[in-house]
Amino acid sequence: MNSRLLTAADAKAYRNLRLEGLQNNPEAFGSSFEEEKDYPIEQFADRFESQGSYTIGVFDHNELVGVATLVQESKLKLKHKASIFAVYVSQKKRGLGIGKHLMVEAINKARELKEVEQLTLTVVSTNASAKGLYSSLGFEVFGTEKRALKIGQQYFDEDYMALFL
Repeated sequence: MNSRLLTAADAKAYRNLRLEGLQNNPEAFGSSFEEEKDYPIEQFADRFESQGSYTIGVFDHNELVGVATLVQESKLKLKHKASIFAVYVSQKKRGLGIGKHLMVEAINKARELKEVEQLTLTVVSTNASAKGLYSSLGFEVFGTEKRALKIGQQYFDEDYMALFL
């Protein structure tokens, strides 16, 4: 398996993996499958061309099996912060260390950005495996948003986590 930053040429593979994640783990994302299923490929491709945004992909024999996105804040007073979003590993490839690899790559990319001093992310409070991974990499919970997401009639709390570089 290898990893690299995604480009516009990866948009179709990214879209397929993203829609898989939105269907299989809807509680893990602020977006929904219903919202994104009809987005044109160009909308996904544009994500990889945005300044200050870096999407890392892990490939297994040319198949995209995991992703994570790092976004640096652009405002002058916030440029010392970046956030990690949309971390997802295909269900068929879980338990192989891909999630940890993605997070380490995202942290390393943040360290390359000389202004970034702090990383943040959110995680559903009941997602023990993700929280355990993030904690093992030095992230600490600094708050919880009750009822952060609502899917149907079910609510999900989210923990806010930070890592100081």
